[in-house]
Amino acid sequence: MQRLAAIAAFAALVAVSGGVWYASQRNASGDPYAQCRTSRIAGGAEQIGGPFTLVNKSGETVTDKEVIKEPSLVYFGYTFCPDVCPFDTARNAEAVDVLTERGYSVTPVFISIDPDRDTPEVVGEFAELVHERMIGLTGSPEQVKAASQAYRTYYRKQEDGDPEYYLVDHSTFTYLVLPEVGFVDFFRREVTPEEMADRVACYINAS
Repeated sequence: MQRLAAIAAFAALVAVSGGVWYASQRNASGDPYAQCRTSRIAGGAEQIGGPFTLVNKSGETVTDKEVIKEPSLVYFGYTFCPDVCPFDTARNAEAVDVLTERGYSVTPVFISIDPDRDTPEVVGEFAELVHERMIGLTGSPEQVKAASQAYRTYYRKQEDGDPEYYLVDHSTFTYLVLPEVGFVDFFRREVTPEEMADRVACYINAS
């Protein structure tokens, strides 16, 4: 019995020591959100995100400071997208509702990469259909390009299709942006609403 007790005590000591080591290593990295990340961002999170100037549904020019007032899920897409964008934005909206039920307030943001067709009115109507709190943004081609480049997103208009009903190839990440902090993480398409909510809550709690 004494031997078993000694083994148990030693195992407990190792577990505690391991926990202390992990915490010290995590803190030593200088990343307050290390426990929330599931993948490494090449070059560091500071390489993604930044200021932008776009146009809201009312035709008003707004900056990132006026849009990102609380934790926000930012997605780049376009309203004529036949399948990907509706699915992704609906998933983001569901994650926002899950977070609301848990007591967290998060804003979904939709930035159009198709300024030729996506007028402020069109983007505003699309955003409101997806979620009552979603902010829809568009802008001039130059404004949209600058915002896309800040977040390292990709988009390209298909020139060989119908000039009115063309498609736009684009990246499909959703970006988590915190006010006064900026970009902290991204979510791939396969992430579920619940998984997204869990990770977003982790970042909010760590802020």
